[in-house]
Amino acid sequence: MNGYMIYGANGYTGQLIAREAAKRGQRPILAGRNAESVAATAKPFGFETRAFGLDDVAAVANGLAGVSAVIHCAGPFAHTSKAMADACLRAKVHYLDITGEVSVFEALAARDAEAKSAGVMLLPGAGFDVVPSDCLAAHLKRRLPTATKLTLAFQLLGQVSRGTANTVVENLHRGGLVRQGGILTPVPAAWHTRSIDFGQGPVTTVSFPWGDVSTAYYSTGIPNIEVFAATPPSVRRLARASRYIGWLLASGPVQRFLKSRIKAGPAGPTDQERQAGISLLWGEVADGNGRTATARMQGPEGYTLTALTALAAVEKVLAGHAPAGFQTPSRAYGADFVLEVPGVQRNDL
Repeated sequence: MNGYMIYGANGYTGQLIAREAAKRGQRPILAGRNAESVAATAKPFGFETRAFGLDDVAAVANGLAGVSAVIHCAGPFAHTSKAMADACLRAKVHYLDITGEVSVFEALAARDAEAKSAGVMLLPGAGFDVVPSDCLAAHLKRRLPTATKLTLAFQLLGQVSRGTANTVVENLHRGGLVRQGGILTPVPAAWHTRSIDFGQGPVTTVSFPWGDVSTAYYSTGIPNIEVFAATPPSVRRLARASRYIGWLLASGPVQRFLKSRIKAGPAGPTDQERQAGISLLWGEVADGNGRTATARMQGPEGYTLTALTALAAVEKVLAGHAPAGFQTPSRAYGADFVLEVPGVQRNDL
Protein backbone atom coordinates (compact mmCIF):
# COMPACT_ATOMS: atom_id res chain seq x y z
CA MET A 1 0.00 0.00 0.00
CA ASN A 2 1.52 3.33 -0.98
CA GLY A 3 -1.36 5.53 -2.10
CA TYR A 4 -3.61 7.85 -0.15
CA MET A 5 -7.21 8.98 -0.12
CA ILE A 6 -8.86 12.38 0.22
CA TYR A 7 -12.21 11.81 1.92
CA GLY A 8 -14.70 14.64 1.54
CA ALA A 9 -12.88 15.49 -1.69
CA ASN A 10 -16.01 17.14 -3.10
CA GLY A 11 -16.07 19.75 -0.33
CA TYR A 12 -14.44 23.13 -0.70
CA THR A 13 -11.12 22.33 0.98
CA GLY A 14 -11.08 18.75 -0.31
CA GLN A 15 -11.24 20.11 -3.85
CA LEU A 16 -8.35 22.48 -3.18
CA ILE A 17 -6.22 19.61 -1.89
CA ALA A 18 -7.14 17.46 -4.89
CA ARG A 19 -6.19 20.24 -7.30
CA GLU A 20 -2.86 20.79 -5.59
CA ALA A 21 -2.20 17.03 -5.60
CA ALA A 22 -2.80 16.98 -9.36
CA LYS A 23 -0.31 19.83 -9.83
CA ARG A 24 2.27 17.69 -8.05
CA GLY A 25 1.61 14.72 -10.28
CA GLN A 26 0.06 12.67 -7.48
CA ARG A 27 -2.80 10.21 -7.92
CA PRO A 28 -4.90 10.22 -4.76
CA ILE A 29 -8.19 8.34 -4.56
CA LEU A 30 -11.06 10.78 -4.08
CA ALA A 31 -13.95 9.70 -1.89
CA GLY A 32 -17.06 10.94 -0.12
CA ARG A 33 -20.72 10.18 0.45
CA ASN A 34 -22.01 11.62 -2.81
CA ALA A 35 -20.77 9.50 -5.74
CA GLU A 36 -21.89 11.99 -8.40
CA SER A 37 -20.25 14.98 -6.72
CA VAL A 38 -17.01 13.10 -6.04
CA ALA A 39 -16.90 11.93 -9.68
CA ALA A 40 -17.34 15.50 -10.89
CA THR A 41 -14.40 16.60 -8.73
CA ALA A 42 -12.19 13.76 -10.00
CA LYS A 43 -13.09 13.98 -13.69
CA PRO A 44 -10.65 16.78 -14.72
CA PHE A 45 -7.75 14.80 -13.25
CA GLY A 46 -8.78 11.24 -14.07
CA PHE A 47 -8.51 10.24 -10.41
CA GLU A 48 -10.00 7.02 -9.07
CA THR A 49 -13.12 7.57 -6.97
CA ARG A 50 -15.00 5.74 -4.24
CA ALA A 51 -18.32 6.52 -2.59
CA PHE A 52 -19.23 5.49 0.94
CA GLY A 53 -20.72 7.08 4.03
CA LEU A 54 -19.41 6.95 7.56
CA ASP A 55 -22.29 5.11 9.21
CA ASP A 56 -20.73 1.64 9.30
CA VAL A 57 -17.13 1.19 10.45
CA ALA A 58 -16.63 -2.06 8.54
CA ALA A 59 -17.86 -0.43 5.33
CA VAL A 60 -15.55 2.53 5.83
CA ALA A 61 -12.61 0.21 6.51
CA ASN A 62 -13.41 -1.62 3.27
CA GLY A 63 -13.56 1.74 1.50
CA LEU A 64 -10.00 2.41 2.67
CA ALA A 65 -8.66 -0.78 1.10
CA GLY A 66 -5.33 -0.34 -0.66
CA VAL A 67 -4.37 3.04 0.79
CA SER A 68 -1.82 3.80 3.49
CA ALA A 69 -3.22 7.17 4.58
CA VAL A 70 -6.37 9.26 4.41
CA ILE A 71 -6.72 13.04 4.54
CA HIS A 72 -10.14 13.40 6.13
CA CYS A 73 -11.81 16.62 4.96
CA ALA A 74 -15.50 16.01 5.71
CA GLY A 75 -16.57 18.16 8.63
CA PRO A 76 -17.85 19.24 11.03
CA PHE A 77 -15.35 16.79 12.45
CA ALA A 78 -17.13 16.50 15.77
CA HIS A 79 -19.66 14.42 13.79
CA THR A 80 -17.33 12.54 11.42
CA SER A 81 -13.89 12.05 12.94
CA LYS A 82 -14.67 9.12 15.25
CA ALA A 83 -16.07 6.94 12.49
CA MET A 84 -13.12 7.63 10.22
CA ALA A 85 -10.59 7.11 13.02
CA ASP A 86 -12.30 3.85 13.99
CA ALA A 87 -12.00 2.61 10.42
CA CYS A 88 -8.38 3.74 10.11
CA LEU A 89 -7.40 1.86 13.24
CA ARG A 90 -9.24 -1.22 11.99
CA ALA A 91 -7.71 -1.04 8.49
CA LYS A 92 -4.20 0.04 9.68
CA VAL A 93 -4.41 3.30 7.71
CA HIS A 94 -2.79 6.52 8.91
CA TYR A 95 -5.33 9.23 9.76
CA LEU A 96 -4.90 12.92 8.97
CA ASP A 97 -7.58 15.58 9.08
CA ILE A 98 -7.94 19.36 8.83
CA THR A 99 -10.01 20.01 11.95
CA GLY A 100 -9.59 22.84 14.40
CA GLU A 101 -12.13 21.50 16.90
CA VAL A 102 -10.83 21.05 20.43
CA SER A 103 -13.22 18.18 21.16
CA VAL A 104 -11.80 16.24 18.21
CA PHE A 105 -8.19 16.80 19.25
CA GLU A 106 -8.94 15.66 22.77
CA ALA A 107 -10.90 12.59 21.65
CA LEU A 108 -8.08 11.47 19.36
CA ALA A 109 -5.42 12.22 21.98
CA ALA A 110 -7.27 9.83 24.29
CA ARG A 111 -6.74 7.08 21.69
CA ASP A 112 -2.95 7.39 21.69
CA ALA A 113 -2.29 3.95 23.21
CA GLU A 114 -4.83 2.32 20.89
CA ALA A 115 -3.20 3.92 17.84
CA LYS A 116 0.29 2.91 18.95
CA SER A 117 -0.88 -0.66 19.40
CA ALA A 118 -2.29 -0.59 15.86
CA GLY A 119 0.83 1.05 14.42
CA VAL A 120 -1.32 3.90 13.13
CA MET A 121 -0.65 7.64 13.27
CA LEU A 122 -3.53 9.90 14.26
CA LEU A 123 -2.66 13.44 13.09
CA PRO A 124 -5.60 15.82 13.33
CA GLY A 125 -5.11 19.48 12.47
CA ALA A 126 -2.94 19.01 9.38
CA GLY A 127 -4.23 22.25 7.84
CA PHE A 128 -4.20 25.89 8.89
CA ASP A 129 -5.71 24.48 12.01
CA VAL A 130 -3.15 23.91 13.49
CA VAL A 131 0.11 23.47 11.56
CA PRO A 132 1.43 27.07 11.58
CA SER A 133 0.36 27.90 15.12
CA ASP A 134 1.48 24.52 16.48
CA CYS A 135 4.91 24.90 14.87
CA LEU A 136 5.12 28.46 16.21
CA ALA A 137 4.30 27.22 19.72
CA ALA A 138 6.97 24.53 19.51
CA HIS A 139 9.52 27.05 18.21
CA LEU A 140 8.81 29.42 21.10
CA LYS A 141 9.12 26.59 23.62
CA ARG A 142 12.47 25.75 22.02
CA ARG A 143 13.58 29.35 22.53
CA LEU A 144 12.41 29.46 26.17
CA PRO A 145 12.40 25.92 27.61
CA THR A 146 11.30 27.23 31.04
CA ALA A 147 8.06 28.72 29.63
CA THR A 148 4.91 28.24 31.70
CA LYS A 149 2.56 30.48 29.71
CA LEU A 150 1.85 30.52 25.97
CA THR A 151 -0.19 33.12 24.10
CA LEU A 152 -0.97 32.64 20.41
CA ALA A 153 -2.89 34.91 18.06
CA PHE A 154 -3.87 34.92 14.39
CA GLN A 155 -5.36 37.22 11.81
CA LEU A 156 -6.87 35.88 8.60
CA LEU A 157 -7.10 38.36 5.76
CA GLY A 158 -9.62 36.51 3.58
CA GLN A 159 -13.06 34.85 3.46
CA VAL A 160 -14.26 31.64 5.13
CA SER A 161 -15.78 28.53 3.57
CA ARG A 162 -19.22 27.06 4.24
CA GLY A 163 -17.64 24.27 6.24
CA THR A 164 -15.78 26.67 8.52
CA ALA A 165 -18.88 28.82 8.93
CA ASN A 166 -21.02 25.80 9.83
CA THR A 167 -18.53 24.73 12.49
CA VAL A 168 -18.53 28.25 13.96
CA VAL A 169 -22.34 28.32 14.02
CA GLU A 170 -22.52 24.96 15.79
CA ASN A 171 -20.22 26.30 18.51
CA LEU A 172 -21.60 29.83 18.95
CA HIS A 173 -23.22 28.92 22.27
CA ARG A 174 -20.27 27.09 23.80
CA GLY A 175 -18.31 30.10 25.06
CA GLY A 176 -14.55 30.34 25.33
CA LEU A 177 -11.85 27.89 26.36
CA VAL A 178 -8.34 28.27 27.74
CA ARG A 179 -5.86 25.95 29.39
CA GLN A 180 -5.00 26.69 33.01
CA GLY A 181 -2.63 24.54 35.01
CA GLY A 182 -2.76 21.96 32.23
CA ILE A 183 -6.56 21.70 32.40
CA LEU A 184 -8.96 22.81 29.67
CA THR A 185 -11.05 25.48 31.36
CA PRO A 186 -14.31 27.02 30.07
CA VAL A 187 -14.43 30.83 30.16
CA PRO A 188 -16.93 33.38 28.83
CA ALA A 189 -16.90 34.06 25.09
CA ALA A 190 -14.50 36.88 24.15
CA TRP A 191 -13.14 36.62 27.71
CA HIS A 192 -10.08 38.79 27.14
CA THR A 193 -9.25 41.54 24.65
CA ARG A 194 -5.70 42.32 23.59
CA SER A 195 -4.02 44.65 21.10
CA ILE A 196 -1.48 42.70 19.02
CA ASP A 197 0.82 43.80 16.22
CA PHE A 198 1.06 41.07 13.58
CA GLY A 199 3.54 43.21 11.64
CA GLN A 200 1.12 45.65 10.06
CA GLY A 201 0.27 47.75 13.11
CA PRO A 202 -1.72 46.94 16.27
CA VAL A 203 -5.16 45.34 15.90
CA THR A 204 -7.78 44.36 18.45
CA THR A 205 -8.06 40.64 19.18
CA VAL A 206 -10.27 38.61 21.49
CA SER A 207 -9.67 35.29 23.17
CA PHE A 208 -10.93 32.45 21.01
CA PRO A 209 -11.33 28.68 21.62
CA TRP A 210 -8.88 27.73 18.84
CA GLY A 211 -7.52 24.21 18.52
CA ASP A 212 -4.11 25.13 19.97
CA VAL A 213 -5.68 25.35 23.42
CA SER A 214 -5.64 21.57 23.10
CA THR A 215 -2.76 20.72 20.78
CA ALA A 216 -0.10 23.16 22.00
CA TYR A 217 -0.18 21.49 25.40
CA TYR A 218 0.74 18.13 23.86
CA SER A 219 3.38 19.81 21.69
CA THR A 220 5.05 21.91 24.37
CA GLY A 221 3.90 20.81 27.81
CA ILE A 222 3.20 24.47 28.64
CA PRO A 223 0.34 24.40 31.17
CA ASN A 224 -1.25 27.82 30.58
CA ILE A 225 -2.42 28.58 27.04
CA GLU A 226 -4.69 31.22 25.55
CA VAL A 227 -5.41 31.95 21.87
CA PHE A 228 -6.60 35.26 20.41
CA ALA A 229 -8.15 36.07 17.03
CA ALA A 230 -8.40 39.38 15.20
CA THR A 231 -12.10 39.96 14.54
CA PRO A 232 -14.28 42.86 13.35
CA PRO A 233 -16.28 44.73 16.01
CA SER A 234 -19.53 43.05 14.94
CA VAL A 235 -18.11 39.60 15.66
CA ARG A 236 -16.82 40.73 19.04
CA ARG A 237 -20.26 42.06 19.92
CA LEU A 238 -21.91 38.79 18.87
CA ALA A 239 -19.41 36.79 20.92
CA ARG A 240 -20.15 38.82 24.03
CA ALA A 241 -23.90 38.61 23.41
CA SER A 242 -23.62 34.83 23.18
CA ARG A 243 -22.83 34.77 26.90
CA TYR A 244 -26.46 35.67 27.53
CA ILE A 245 -28.31 34.19 24.53
CA GLY A 246 -26.33 30.99 24.07
CA TRP A 247 -29.48 28.96 24.67
CA LEU A 248 -31.13 30.75 21.75
CA LEU A 249 -28.15 30.34 19.42
CA ALA A 250 -28.11 26.61 20.20
CA SER A 251 -31.82 26.14 19.42
CA GLY A 252 -32.87 24.14 16.37
CA PRO A 253 -34.70 26.97 14.57
CA VAL A 254 -31.80 29.41 14.92
CA GLN A 255 -29.22 26.80 13.90
CA ARG A 256 -31.28 25.88 10.83
CA PHE A 257 -31.75 29.53 9.89
CA LEU A 258 -28.05 30.38 10.19
CA LYS A 259 -27.00 27.27 8.25
CA SER A 260 -29.52 28.05 5.50
CA ARG A 261 -27.92 31.49 5.15
CA ILE A 262 -24.50 29.87 4.92
CA LYS A 263 -25.71 27.37 2.32
CA ALA A 264 -27.07 30.22 0.19
CA GLY A 265 -23.65 31.85 0.08
CA PRO A 266 -20.51 30.90 -1.86
CA ALA A 267 -18.72 27.63 -1.08
CA GLY A 268 -15.61 29.58 -0.13
CA PRO A 269 -13.15 32.19 -1.33
CA THR A 270 -12.52 32.39 -5.07
CA ASP A 271 -9.07 31.63 -6.43
CA GLN A 272 -8.49 35.37 -6.81
CA GLU A 273 -9.53 36.02 -3.21
CA ARG A 274 -7.25 33.27 -1.94
CA GLN A 275 -4.32 34.64 -3.92
CA ALA A 276 -4.91 38.08 -2.41
CA GLY A 277 -5.28 36.79 1.15
CA ILE A 278 -2.61 36.12 3.75
CA SER A 279 -2.47 34.57 7.21
CA LEU A 280 -0.66 36.28 10.07
CA LEU A 281 0.32 34.71 13.38
CA TRP A 282 1.93 35.94 16.57
CA GLY A 283 3.08 34.06 19.63
CA GLU A 284 4.67 34.72 22.99
CA VAL A 285 5.90 32.52 25.83
CA ALA A 286 6.79 33.58 29.35
CA ASP A 287 8.14 31.89 32.45
CA GLY A 288 7.82 32.77 36.13
CA ASN A 289 11.10 34.69 36.18
CA GLY A 290 10.18 37.51 33.81
CA ARG A 291 11.72 35.97 30.69
CA THR A 292 9.77 36.04 27.43
CA ALA A 293 10.19 35.09 23.78
CA THR A 294 8.05 36.42 20.95
CA ALA A 295 7.75 35.62 17.24
CA ARG A 296 5.60 36.36 14.21
CA MET A 297 4.72 34.23 11.22
CA GLN A 298 3.23 35.04 7.82
CA GLY A 299 1.94 32.61 5.24
CA PRO A 300 -0.46 32.12 2.34
CA GLU A 301 -4.21 32.53 2.79
CA GLY A 302 -5.65 29.99 5.22
CA TYR A 303 -7.28 27.53 2.80
CA THR A 304 -4.32 27.64 0.44
CA LEU A 305 -2.05 26.98 3.40
CA THR A 306 -4.27 24.09 4.48
CA ALA A 307 -3.89 22.38 1.10
CA LEU A 308 -0.12 22.85 1.19
CA THR A 309 0.41 21.64 4.75
CA ALA A 310 -1.94 18.66 4.44
CA LEU A 311 -0.08 17.46 1.36
CA ALA A 312 3.30 18.14 2.96
CA ALA A 313 2.24 15.92 5.85
CA VAL A 314 0.87 13.09 3.72
CA GLU A 315 4.02 13.14 1.59
CA LYS A 316 6.03 12.48 4.74
CA VAL A 317 3.68 9.63 5.62
CA LEU A 318 4.12 8.06 2.19
CA ALA A 319 7.90 8.40 2.60
CA GLY A 320 7.68 6.29 5.76
CA HIS A 321 7.63 9.04 8.37
CA ALA A 322 4.45 8.33 10.34
CA PRO A 323 5.13 7.93 14.08
CA ALA A 324 2.41 5.76 15.59
CA GLY A 325 -0.03 7.19 18.08
CA PHE A 326 -1.66 10.57 18.50
CA GLN A 327 0.51 13.32 17.03
CA THR A 328 0.48 17.06 16.59
CA PRO A 329 2.17 18.50 13.50
CA SER A 330 5.24 19.68 15.42
CA ARG A 331 5.53 16.48 17.45
CA ALA A 332 5.50 14.42 14.27
CA TYR A 333 7.64 16.64 12.04
CA GLY A 334 9.31 19.31 14.17
CA ALA A 335 8.88 23.00 14.90
CA ASP A 336 10.29 23.95 11.48
CA PHE A 337 7.89 21.75 9.50
CA VAL A 338 5.76 24.71 8.43
CA LEU A 339 8.82 26.49 7.02
CA GLU A 340 8.99 23.78 4.34
CA VAL A 341 5.81 25.27 2.85
CA PRO A 342 6.39 27.92 0.15
CA GLY A 343 5.49 31.42 1.26
CA VAL A 344 5.80 30.87 5.02
CA GLN A 345 8.12 33.17 6.94
CA ARG A 346 8.89 33.26 10.67
CA ASN A 347 10.56 36.16 12.48
CA ASP A 348 11.79 36.23 16.07
CA LEU A 349 11.18 39.53 17.85
